[in-house]
Amino acid sequence: MKLSVKERAGKLGRTDLCVVFATKGRRPELPEGVEVSAAARKDFTAEFRANRLCDPVAGDAKRVLLVGLGEAKSADAESLRRAAAIAAKEAERLGVASVTCFVGEAVEKTVGGAEAAGAAVAEGLVMGSYRYDELKSKRKKPSCTAGVLLGAGADFKRGVRLGRILGEANCYTRDLQNRPGNKMRPRDFASEARKLARKGGKITTKVLSEKQMADLGMGSLLSVSAGSIEPAQLVHMTYKPKGKSKGRLALVGKGLTFDSGGISLKPGARMDEMKFDMSGGAAVMGVFHALCSLDLPYEIHGVVPASENMPANNATKPGDVVTAMNGRTIEVINTDAEGRLILADALVYTSTKIKPDTIIDLATLTGAVVVALGHELSGMFPTTRKLAKELTASGERTGELVWELPLLDCHKDQMKGVYGDLRNINSGQGNGSTTGAAFLSNFVGEGIEWCHLDIAGSAWGGQDRDYRGGKTGSGVGVRLLIDYISNKA
Repeated sequence: MKLSVKERAGKLGRTDLCVVFATKGRRPELPEGVEVSAAARKDFTAEFRANRLCDPVAGDAKRVLLVGLGEAKSADAESLRRAAAIAAKEAERLGVASVTCFVGEAVEKTVGGAEAAGAAVAEGLVMGSYRYDELKSKRKKPSCTAGVLLGAGADFKRGVRLGRILGEANCYTRDLQNRPGNKMRPRDFASEARKLARKGGKITTKVLSEKQMADLGMGSLLSVSAGSIEPAQLVHMTYKPKGKSKGRLALVGKGLTFDSGGISLKPGARMDEMKFDMSGGAAVMGVFHALCSLDLPYEIHGVVPASENMPANNATKPGDVVTAMNGRTIEVINTDAEGRLILADALVYTSTKIKPDTIIDLATLTGAVVVALGHELSGMFPTTRKLAKELTASGERTGELVWELPLLDCHKDQMKGVYGDLRNINSGQGNGSTTGAAFLSNFVGEGIEWCHLDIAGSAWGGQDRDYRGGKTGSGVGVRLLIDYISNKA
């Protein structure tokens, strides 16, 4: 959806659909010259997500859609984001070509100011109008392709620009997630990264082949792709700011383009969903999609180990021992715990070749995190209180919530091997998420601030939140990380 911004002062002008947001107990603030009937105002409760479509009795709008944000004391940017997504869906249902969203002064104040309001409405419109149909033989063109946002001042305009960038980056990430395994292979990750490098000039990309990875000693990563005809790829993207960098950050995303479980074969039911096992890598790509249009004062690296896990005569077997880039030996007890094997070498590569101040990795790592947190939160394992607070705050601002889980020395002890230094699963203890993070901690360089985000629940399958939810990918992580980096600056 193409977005434009106008000052809300003055008359509205002609529009097919004018959307107005309001909180409970407050009369909806309408554009100048626009009036709705007393019956419409009475019917509209302003409960969260409640909406009332009406024909105005005065003004240039053909129709007016009132959308509720709920109680003012609990309404926030997420409420407005969801309300804007509802508006996008209703505009499409009505078949209008464009939608105008009026954001009044009271709504701006309620959700945290003009910039926050502009960003939330823009994100909601863009993400709420998302559809994945690129593989359909007959595509239905969307009717509503433009949105006009009415607010006040430069802050609102700046917020709309940021919201559009982040909304589009989220949709880009979801496109990558939703593609099936035969359309999103390791080589396709590399291709997408090269496209991003050509997009704006702020990003450079290099891709390591299996031979180059072998020369670096990445036996853990390569053990996963051994049974696949698709060669693994290690994608390394770099963003450098215009001015002096305030520091060096690295984002590492698990890019398992399809996970059959390998020799430890998964059950057939819902195995098709294992195309989503690359969601961490997709999120990193989405961050760089946004960075093409942003100017942030950090040097930012994105590392995506992309691989496919398949059973074959030459596939890694349960009981095999492999050696990671840092020399640690790993007993592969279960080949379906493969994400940590590709992340291990990616983390060593990031620690030694990039030497960042902070590493954040994102991975659909464990089913255990779904048991612990469901589909609405990501599990967070930070090594510093500062990082924990920053990511938690970003999660609350973006609606991409995180929840801290423990990472203790006893969890690290549980990952010690019998025949090798480590083993890749902790059998019978039940704490799969914590021991997964504990395993990864062995491959992060000393002195580097680090956080592991387990997004196995939040990457897909969540409840309907108007702008995302259900069986398709959620694009989780992109807006969270951009908000974290922006506020860190």
